Amino acid sequence: MNNDKKTLFDKVWDAHVVETIPDGPQIIYIDKHLIHEVTSPQAFAELESRNLEIFRPKQIVATADHNVPTLDQDKPIRDDSSRNQVEQLTENCRKNNIELYGLGHQYQGIVHIIAPELGITQPGMSIVCGDSHTSTHGAFGAIAFGIGTSQVAQVFASQCLLLNKPRSMRITVSGKLNKNVQPKDVILYIISKTGTDGGTGYFCEYAGNVFEEMSMEGRMTVCNMSIEMGARGGMIAPDEKTFDYIKGRTFAPEGEEWQEKLEYWKTLKTDDQAVFDKEITFDASEIYPMITYGTNPGMGISINEVIPAPANESEEKALHYMGLKPGQSPFDIKINYVFIGSCTNARIEDFRSAAEYIKGKNKSENVQALIVPGSQMVARQIYEEGLDKIFNEAGFQIRQPGCSACLAMNDDKIPEGEYCVSTSNRNFEGRQGQGARTILASPLTAAKVAVEGRISLFENLN
Repeated sequence: MNNDKKTLFDKVWDAHVVETIPDGPQIIYIDKHLIHEVTSPQAFAELESRNLEIFRPKQIVATADHNVPTLDQDKPIRDDSSRNQVEQLTENCRKNNIELYGLGHQYQGIVHIIAPELGITQPGMSIVCGDSHTSTHGAFGAIAFGIGTSQVAQVFASQCLLLNKPRSMRITVSGKLNKNVQPKDVILYIISKTGTDGGTGYFCEYAGNVFEEMSMEGRMTVCNMSIEMGARGGMIAPDEKTFDYIKGRTFAPEGEEWQEKLEYWKTLKTDDQAVFDKEITFDASEIYPMITYGTNPGMGISINEVIPAPANESEEKALHYMGLKPGQSPFDIKINYVFIGSCTNARIEDFRSAAEYIKGKNKSENVQALIVPGSQMVARQIYEEGLDKIFNEAGFQIRQPGCSACLAMNDDKIPEGEYCVSTSNRNFEGRQGQGARTILASPLTAAKVAVEGRISLFENLN
């Protein structure tokens, strides 16, 4: 690589290097550390056992999201394990002077939804969380990635991490998208082509007019699922859309500080002639509304295709689990559950697109359809914009904010053997409940399935 030409990833990573160990890893400074109730208790306990203090509590933002119920959040949590984890987070944050957006707080919500909407996530930052979908924040031109519990403790103690620099990769999608194709379809298509290990060892930059034309919500959906193709993280260069999104938010810079940061943010783009370790290009016109049919996000097809023959034993096992056969049309699958939510698709734009389709229609009688906003702020917007009336009249059930049926750590589980069309990010075995069969899709596709009780073609695919 030319020394003077840098990728966006290089620029942000290199700005956070504290020290480089000769022929070894680098010590990277972390700007923001996001925590929740599931992966933080052990890290807090480790610091306590070693008599260490939290180095920079002001750089930490905490919320309760994974275990929280989505009904009756004003009442004590019934499940002992969930209640203990949430209570432990509250106690740990109190003892260490960490800001907590717990149940009942106006900012509570899924960690990867509240940080961007509050203006905490900003371009050029390094952001970590004990959660694999931290890559969401890369939509702002940040380097953001999930870390393990021992690394959570490292950041608590030092605000730094010891890391090997990942390789760089660029995925370019150019051209005109087909009708009814949403950002979720774009990333599902990419993963179906690269496989779940196509990004392993890389930090991925998304480029091309398709991503430039996406809203910030759409870009967050794409970056959120970078981890599902094995990438360490994903990012998109910040632009006017990014700056407009951040400006005026609760914790966004103001006045002189805003101008200074804006000048820096505008430099955060890949230089011409910068070289990536890996380049992949896709044509937008080849992308149609997508669904998954297996037990990993790489097993995806357009809704107008049939279930393909398994290429190996693993895929054969996945089809058996899903109760599907090669050559079968997705239209034959009877769907009884639909979930619109998760850190991938529980922003206001997602609910607006679903409501626009649902308006004036009723959900299928056999379908239980959940609408789970990603934050208290999104929940308020749903009611302020009157989307609640559309959902309620159509027979959808609106819940309170949380991770919900994405990973079934609370009461929102899908029964064994049942199919759920879900806007979440993972379709692993048992992810939504023991024996549950998950089909990933966009909010628009999920809304259509809820109305019809099955997967079907949109009237006009082009």
